Amino acid sequence: RTDKTLSHVCVFDVKGIDHLLFLSDVAFVPYPDLDTKAQIIKNTVEIAHACGIECPKVAPLAAVEVVNPKMPCTVEADELTKMNEEGKIPGCIVDEPEAAFHKGTTNRKIVGDADVLLFPDIHAGNITYKALVHTAKCVNGNILTGTKAPVILTSRSDEFEVKVNSIALAAIVAENLK
Repeated sequence: RTDKTLSHVCVFDVKGIDHLLFLSDVAFVPYPDLDTKAQIIKNTVEIAHACGIECPKVAPLAAVEVVNPKMPCTVEADELTKMNEEGKIPGCIVDEPEAAFHKGTTNRKIVGDADVLLFPDIHAGNITYKALVHTAKCVNGNILTGTKAPVILTSRSDEFEVKVNSIALAAIVAENLK
């Protein structure tokens, strides 16, 4: 353990998407608050950097593209964007929403091409993970981050290939942490 928040990162290679897709957190932190989400982003950005993405685009996900005080995840997405702009979440671009491109909102920093999808809670993340695994043509690996060394964390139902990919991902991240 370290003093960092522990969080789970999935790295997907999905047919039809021209870059790796990082999902976090889909398996470890049930209901992250704003500070936890900021640390999850930092953890995930570290993994993206290890995988060769110099400045990953991070999309904190919400149901709508505008800040709505009645929807806390939209308020937090806005705060995370501001924290990034202030240098408190370095090494990436944080901007919500991922769906902006499809809805005609093209004045955003991320318009349908996010590298990292930050989920508002474990339910949204886990459902998306399972939907990708069971319906899309993809390969993935999973690790726990915020640790001194990467920890492989897969589902009991994951295929052998996912477990091998997770070992490879952990090796890449471990090498980058040296």
